[in-house]
Amino acid sequence: MHDSQGGMGLACSRTIERIGASIGQLDGADAVFAPNIDVKSAGVLLALPALLLNGLLRYCDRYFSLPKGYYRVQSLLMVLAFVALLRIKSMERVRYCDPGELGKLVGLDRIPEVKTLRRKITYLSGYGGAGEWSKELAKTWMEEDPDMAGILYVDGHVRVYHGHKVDLPKRYVAREKLCLKGVTDYWINDAVGKPFFVVTQEVNSGLLAVLREKIVPRLLEDVPKQALHEQLEAQPYIFRFGLVFDREGYSPQFFKEMWDKRIACYTYRKYVKEVWSEAEFEDKKVVFPNGEIGQMRLAERGVYFTRPKIWIREIRKLSDSGHQTAIVTTDYDNETSKIAGTMFSRWSQENFFKYMMQHYGIDRLIDYKIEEINEPVKVINPLYREVDRQIRSKNATLSRKKAEYGGLILEEEIEEKKIQEYVHRKSELKDSIDALNKDIERIKAQRKQIDKHISFSHLPEEHKFKVLKKSGKQFIDTIKMIAYRTETSLVNILRGYIGKTDEARSLVRQIFLTDADLIPDEEQGILNVKVHNMTNPRNNRYLQRLCEVLNESETIFPGTNLRLVYDVVSN
Repeated sequence: MHDSQGGMGLACSRTIERIGASIGQLDGADAVFAPNIDVKSAGVLLALPALLLNGLLRYCDRYFSLPKGYYRVQSLLMVLAFVALLRIKSMERVRYCDPGELGKLVGLDRIPEVKTLRRKITYLSGYGGAGEWSKELAKTWMEEDPDMAGILYVDGHVRVYHGHKVDLPKRYVAREKLCLKGVTDYWINDAVGKPFFVVTQEVNSGLLAVLREKIVPRLLEDVPKQALHEQLEAQPYIFRFGLVFDREGYSPQFFKEMWDKRIACYTYRKYVKEVWSEAEFEDKKVVFPNGEIGQMRLAERGVYFTRPKIWIREIRKLSDSGHQTAIVTTDYDNETSKIAGTMFSRWSQENFFKYMMQHYGIDRLIDYKIEEINEPVKVINPLYREVDRQIRSKNATLSRKKAEYGGLILEEEIEEKKIQEYVHRKSELKDSIDALNKDIERIKAQRKQIDKHISFSHLPEEHKFKVLKKSGKQFIDTIKMIAYRTETSLVNILRGYIGKTDEARSLVRQIFLTDADLIPDEEQGILNVKVHNMTNPRNNRYLQRLCEVLNESETIFPGTNLRLVYDVVSN
């Protein structure tokens, strides 16, 4: 069925309700289903049981509300989740979708027009407690899977900003190998890549500062099944939870601070110079958190740091090429092979970033609104940066002069007629080197008198900047996290029949985009979703098995009394 053009706009057919909404007499339209054949991309309805299980509508009555109108919060959240799962990566692209076809998926005549959708998102994120909703969901996800919440993976992802409305600080973007304007999102995931929450930093003071100030305090409150004080006293090697992060977080001082809180850290070691003897390495069976099993050649030593005083385990993996990868950890409780499996599962988070950029558009802007920085953040003092730049510039010049001076000294034979020129040039270089050394010492002394970091509020006006409004981004990021976790849930069901995760994900994406027939049966209290055939008989069998598993959930479509029943259209 195709969208029809009516007097009230494209695909609008519920005239009385829309008139009531326009005069403020309707508190949301009910979900009503009529028989519809060949509904475009209605296969995405197979995601609804998992969306609800992963919390799409959980707590929404507590944190969200809308003024009277045609669209309810539940309908909008389902629309946004379906939009994410259908790989419609931005609000602008919704403009080019069939509004009536998407409307049928939620029991309405059509979804909101893009301008209306943006307005609703702004209202929900600005006044509806999107941040608190996200925090509540993250805590619930951890409580529902406490074993996976025991070891948490933290990594930063730079979201590049190409606009001109705000002059954001530059930062290094590894994937671009450039310094670009943007913000850094620190994602907290489990060992298989499922996200819990994200912390956005427009003014990035580094991974360690974000861990100390934003992430660890929250995790101490939210991570379930933490060891009690009595247990920690009785067992000196157990910990509350573990944090896995990249080499940026290498700091014995930070390890000590975290272990004082009984938090274990896992990272790669910096400044590795010594090569261990190959005789120290043994073949070990390594079981990764996702269930995969591998073999690694591992060795271990204890390392004692005097400042601060702390013992740290150093574990090395020997590759076939002879390269030794050094891991350090304050996990004193687990075996070497388990620690190796934990650390080398960081690839799951890197794969998560790549997948989310490609399929969910996590780098895209939600809107173009900007706001003042209200948090008491520290930034680099512009005066300190300028003085530091002068020192680095003079050091570079000094290095060149020293190299030239050393080259002159190493010359063995000099023609007699050039001796005077040689002595003069040597004297000139020596004077320049002495003068540069004095300048550098003077400027260094000047730098010592300047605070490296100052509060943002103390910045000179010409250096202050505004930032992108993040409440809308946080709201949509939470929707996308729910969508990703939902997709993963369906992939895990299919993994019982399909060996490769990539193949299972590809099939799930195909299912979402497949057309289906929607046949409601009010007497039986059923909404029958008959998904059209896939590209081959094998995929049809996988789809049928997925339908059977989902039917066992006996999911009721939100806002109705209709139980979802899934099936594959028979030939």
